Amino acid sequence: MAIDDELGLLAHPRGTLDPRDPKALAAAVRDLATREDIGRFIVGLPLHLRGGEGASARDARRLGQLVADSTGCMVELWDERLSTVQAQRSLAASEVRGKKARAHIDEAAACAILQAWLDARQARRKGP
Repeated sequence: MAIDDELGLLAHPRGTLDPRDPKALAAAVRDLATREDIGRFIVGLPLHLRGGEGASARDARRLGQLVADSTGCMVELWDERLSTVQAQRSLAASEVRGKKARAHIDEAAACAILQAWLDARQARRKGP
C-alpha cells in the first residue's frame, strides 16, 4: 500500500495487506480510508506486455470492487506493467538487497504504481 502526500505529488509506503481473507482485507482497507482520509484508491492492473488481461487482472478488478464496496471511495485501475521491475531497481539503487528487498518489494511496487498515477495526473493538469 502507498498513499500520497498533502500536495498529491509524492507516494509514500504504508505497508502491505494480506488479500487471502476478504473480510479482514475489507476491514483493513475501510480503516485505512478513515484513518488517512482517503477519497480515491488506485489499484494496479497487471496487464500482459501486449496489453491483454489474464487471471491476475481479473483478481485486481475483484479487489477494486471489494475496495469500492467496503469504503464507498472511488477506485481507479492503473496499468502496473513493469512496476515490480521498477520497484526492484529502486530498492537496489538504495542498496536494499536480498531478504530485506523481498520483504519490501510489494510496498515499493505500490509506491511506483501510485507515483506513476500522480505523475500522469500532474501532466494532464499542465496540458500540452
